[in-house]
Amino acid sequence: MNLQAIVSVTGKGGLFKVIGKNKSGFILESLDEAKTKIITGSNQKLATLNDITIFGTSDDLTLKSIFENMDKAKDTNPIPDAKSEPAILKKYFAEISPEHDPERVYGSDIKKIVSWYSILSVMPLFTEAEVAEEDVKLTDVAEPVKPTYSKNATNSKEQVSDKSKSAMKKTIKKVV
Repeated sequence: MNLQAIVSVTGKGGLFKVIGKNKSGFILESLDEAKTKIITGSNQKLATLNDITIFGTSDDLTLKSIFENMDKAKDTNPIPDAKSEPAILKKYFAEISPEHDPERVYGSDIKKIVSWYSILSVMPLFTEAEVAEEDVKLTDVAEPVKPTYSKNATNSKEQVSDKSKSAMKKTIKKVV
């Protein structure tokens, strides 16, 4: 499960994928059908799903481990709708993750986790292998590459040189 470029934005519903960086923040694309793109400012807080933990009785639980438990148990214990009653969600979560601290993990937290799982479980990144942490970090998104134009352009829309195209492709690969 590869959750490295997936973020939650404080004050915005849903999940987003980091697709780039600019001077004022990050460029994000929503993971819903609309694929809307937003630019975050310095006043918005981002949390990568890889870094989110849930309170446990002895130790904190990673969101990834909870998602894996949900995926393993989905055939025997169906996942409730995120809009279900809090009591139903808490009962389900106690079965999926018995090590969580029920006093410090609220119904709203469980609702968010269940809704995030429903978004991510249908995506290919849910089944792909995780990239090594030193390979890609949220703060290491490559700076934009300025295209260089060929000197022999024949029309008003000058053509971008092959060297610039390959540099832009490398930048995009680093982000994704």
